[in-house]
Amino acid sequence: MTAQIERSLVIVKPDGYRRGLTGEVLRRIEAKGYTLVALKVETADKARLAQHYAEHEGKPFYEPLVDFMSSGPATFVVIEGQDCIKGFRSLAGATNPTEAAPGSIRGDLGRDWGLAVQQNIVHGSDSTESAEREIGIWFPQG
Repeated sequence: MTAQIERSLVIVKPDGYRRGLTGEVLRRIEAKGYTLVALKVETADKARLAQHYAEHEGKPFYEPLVDFMSSGPATFVVIEGQDCIKGFRSLAGATNPTEAAPGSIRGDLGRDWGLAVQQNIVHGSDSTESAEREIGIWFPQG
């Protein structure tokens, strides 16, 4: 049984962009052997963030999350490779940087800043379905 070639959306969030970590995140993605298929830097608008985080609407962290994600430029990347969704999520590390393993992006580069929403440097799609949906939001041209 071989793993399938898939695509995933990766976002270097505004905190990672502000800290100058985009290059390091991309270096780790490429070092892992994944291909960068599309890349852009932009400040996310709240309408697309509402689509992206629709499943969290109404939760207490939703508004602080949208505010954070629209607070400045972020890097949006489509990556491709064998089983890259699971692979990138492992590379990213646990959502909470304090608990993320050393060697992971969040474990090496992230920390808890004591803010209303976790600023943890990166986002990665969690399934093929969410990857397809998320890529369509940020890269509608295909």
